[in-house]
Amino acid sequence: MNNTKKLTIMAMFTAVGIVGAAFIWFPTGVARAYPVQHAVNVMAAVLLGPGPAVMIAFVIGLLRNLMGLGTILAFPGGMIGALLAGLFYRWKQKTWMAAIGEIIGTAVLGSLLAVPIVTFFLGQPAAVLAFVPGFLISSGAGAAIALLILSRWKPDWASEGKK
Repeated sequence: MNNTKKLTIMAMFTAVGIVGAAFIWFPTGVARAYPVQHAVNVMAAVLLGPGPAVMIAFVIGLLRNLMGLGTILAFPGGMIGALLAGLFYRWKQKTWMAAIGEIIGTAVLGSLLAVPIVTFFLGQPAAVLAFVPGFLISSGAGAAIALLILSRWKPDWASEGKK
């Protein structure tokens, strides 16, 4: 896949993540659930690989924060989830492994990393397990959406982009 095509696809995934964040979210304890972000992470990890998936998650998190649609918590969960989704998919070549990577990366590692981030940036102490339920619900719902979409649609260019 050439770079122009890859950047265009990355931009489209980013746009879907931003529009999804604007319209599809729900409160989950101390955090908000943005399942479209996690669906984009899994789909980008499967179709493009871990590097582009992490870049997409970062840009979505940055734009969501700049637009007032998210918090600093968009970074640890989104980026770590995208990375593990891509690595798990690369490891086993199964879409369900990408979904598991997204959930583990977001709900476990992302929520653990959220604690010092909230303490440092927001000046509020947070319990270690405070973010796990919300991150688990959000990433689980998004991973399920991605699995449903990927079970029905796998573009011909997908195998070109993971190298």
